[in-house]
Amino acid sequence: MYRLLIADDEALEREGLEWIIRRMMPDTFQIIHAENGRTAIERAEEHRPHIILMDVNMPGIQGLEALREIRTFLPDAKSVLVTAYDTFAYAKEALTLGVKEYIVKPARREQVVQTLQLLVDELEREKHRRAEDLKLRDKVSQLQPLVENELALLFMVDQVLDAGAEQLSEWLGFPLDHGCALVVAFPERVYTLDKKTMYDVIRSFAKHHSSSPCIVSSLIDRHMAIFVRKAPEDKEPAWNEKIGQYGQKLCDLAERQLDCPVSIGVGSTRQGADGLRKSYFEAVFASTYFEYNGRVCHFEQLKQPDGSRLPDTERQASQGDDIASRSYVISALQRIREEREQQTLTVLDRAQSYIRDRYTEDLSLEEVADFVHLNPHYFSKVFKQQVGATFIDFLTGLRIEKAKELILSGERSLKEVCFEVGYKDPNYFSRVFKKVTGVTPTEYRGQAK
Repeated sequence: MYRLLIADDEALEREGLEWIIRRMMPDTFQIIHAENGRTAIERAEEHRPHIILMDVNMPGIQGLEALREIRTFLPDAKSVLVTAYDTFAYAKEALTLGVKEYIVKPARREQVVQTLQLLVDELEREKHRRAEDLKLRDKVSQLQPLVENELALLFMVDQVLDAGAEQLSEWLGFPLDHGCALVVAFPERVYTLDKKTMYDVIRSFAKHHSSSPCIVSSLIDRHMAIFVRKAPEDKEPAWNEKIGQYGQKLCDLAERQLDCPVSIGVGSTRQGADGLRKSYFEAVFASTYFEYNGRVCHFEQLKQPDGSRLPDTERQASQGDDIASRSYVISALQRIREEREQQTLTVLDRAQSYIRDRYTEDLSLEEVADFVHLNPHYFSKVFKQQVGATFIDFLTGLRIEKAKELILSGERSLKEVCFEVGYKDPNYFSRVFKKVTGVTPTEYRGQAK
């Protein structure tokens, strides 16, 4: 039910309008009365009407002046002017107030109902759009961590999915101009903790306490990666100090909320996807330097007083050499690859099951790709690689095997078999059957006898 404010200094006019509306549009409005402009403003503020019928000439505050005031706190309310003049002298000012309709006194029932019905329809459309927008925002909020994780994995282990880093970074509003990686390294006993709680705590803090956009990976083996963008206005010394404080707060948070000491490694500031990947390896190396004692280590700090790096740190961080002896990074990267491969196989299992359940229907590659939430081009490529056949060949194989089974049973005509296995044209079915089996359906039936 919508709220309707009728503002008119004549009680008979207000009551007449209410009678028409209740009779012609029952159960549509909760009606509020106002006898002058001042009262209209007060009632509008109190009841927040969806539609306002405003008389132009009233004692004290006039109709347009009242609408101007109401518009400051109810900008989306629908306004209709009621005037005793058939020449609408107020049109120019009324348009600036969002007034699109007016009713000339004495109001005709048809005009009142038609005007209000148009506004109700408009309100319904707006409500539907808001509901769709909220639904979309909810989906986006649920998908954002997944997309962030995909982008983080691109930085960590090269190409992972069909979309490139630039495309994902654009979707997420995360420019690849300048940034660095932080690695949150957990001790061995992380395996006994609640992984979801750990991820939620670190991600929530990372998102709400970073003054710059950031991307957060999932918890992989015993570490999480956070990629933070450096704003163009941030100067290097101040930026390094800010990132160090950010990392220390992450250490303190883990100790306080998770009862788990961590070490934070910070990579150097670099550009582009390749640069962020190098920064990530630097951060992994730096995260192992103090062995989980709640400290932050900048890779840039691992230098000798003369400015040179500690022995082999640059080579180890960039190439991954000898890290396995001091950290978990090699096993973590291997685990990432294994998880991605397993996810791909799981997706393909679901896709094949979906096809087997619906192969007799008018099934398309796009429909199956949408079911498993993959880009159709990428799905087609991965399906052929892993299954050993294209989507259409796999689908055709299922249909022809079923057709052979039905033909051998002898219970259906060849035309019935054609329709039952998903084909609409018997001639096309016959050509496909011969292409796969080497004989026509009629010949196949004859051979079986």
